[in-house]
Amino acid sequence: MTRALEAAHSDDTSILNYNDENSLACVISIAYYYAKNDYHVHREYATGKGFADLVMIPRNGINKPALIVELKKDKDAEAGIDQIKRRNYPQKVAEYTGDILLVAINYDTETKQHTCHIEQWAK
Repeated sequence: MTRALEAAHSDDTSILNYNDENSLACVISIAYYYAKNDYHVHREYATGKGFADLVMIPRNGINKPALIVELKKDKDAEAGIDQIKRRNYPQKVAEYTGDILLVAINYDTETKQHTCHIEQWAK
């Protein structure tokens, strides 16, 4: 996943805005654009205790997990997972879906590397 994300980030982002979190969010939206047939895609999704950077909720009749994506810069992907759990983002999404995957992506501005951590939310 990180290789595909790095390729999309490199190919679809201006060097002037490359290190910006919004640019990474746009790249992820582009990378998941094909999913719009199966998902409602929300950026900056209000959860009551903050905003999840990107939430993808399956459309009616689609048997796929929801995705809660948290973006980090110059930290680590686990910090994103911790934020999702600490702020209880899944609670807001659970009313719309069954299974939920927590996805955290970190971008290191010095190395230009992406790291990703994915785990299933345990209800």
